[in-house]
Amino acid sequence: MPTAALMHIRDLTQFLSELSENNNRAWFVMNKPRYDILRAEFLELVTGLIADISRFDPTVAGCNPKKALFRINRDMRFSADKRPYKTTFSAAITASGLKKPSQGGGPAYYFQIDASGMLLVAGGEYMPPADRLRAIRRHVIADASGFGKLLKNKRLIETFGSLREEGKLTRPPKGFDADAPHIEYIKMKSFIVWTERNVRDRIPTHLPKDLAAQFKDAYPLVSWLRQVAKPD
Repeated sequence: MPTAALMHIRDLTQFLSELSENNNRAWFVMNKPRYDILRAEFLELVTGLIADISRFDPTVAGCNPKKALFRINRDMRFSADKRPYKTTFSAAITASGLKKPSQGGGPAYYFQIDASGMLLVAGGEYMPPADRLRAIRRHVIADASGFGKLLKNKRLIETFGSLREEGKLTRPPKGFDADAPHIEYIKMKSFIVWTERNVRDRIPTHLPKDLAAQFKDAYPLVSWLRQVAKPD
């Protein structure tokens, strides 16, 4: 795979580390040539991943790799943090081609690498909009058996463990009974799994294969979420 030889992880983490210490426009402009090379390598990696994922999930075959990449510029409009740049390279591969939950992107295969070389690999939906979250919760009840099987999926559990409970409610959400099937999962605000590991010293040729394998293990969750009816 051509992407394997192109993604220089140490160069990427070195750039991000320096950026985290010099998070300003002047430094970034001076180092723009480095960024452009790394961005092109990352794009090649994502392009190859889309092809690899398409082998077990054909619905993502039309995902535009350029649109799958997140911009390095931060949205500072409503943030007290005025640092202009993110210190991660990240991408979300979806069937719709849309990255953000607020855009209706749906379940995604997501990964990011930060300045320390920490790789986060995730699958599912993180903090979907209220109408979408309500639809997912309803689907948990409507397909209680299927959701139960998903929770017991061996590959999913071995790679990611259980669904993440970040932001979980203490009480059932409005409109849901306390004795509803899988009520503890209905309380969750995200339906996502993820795992992290440091890849700073990882052999570059292994990264694309490893990512594709982990995303394949996340596919049962992504597939189940695609069955959720569109919000009312």
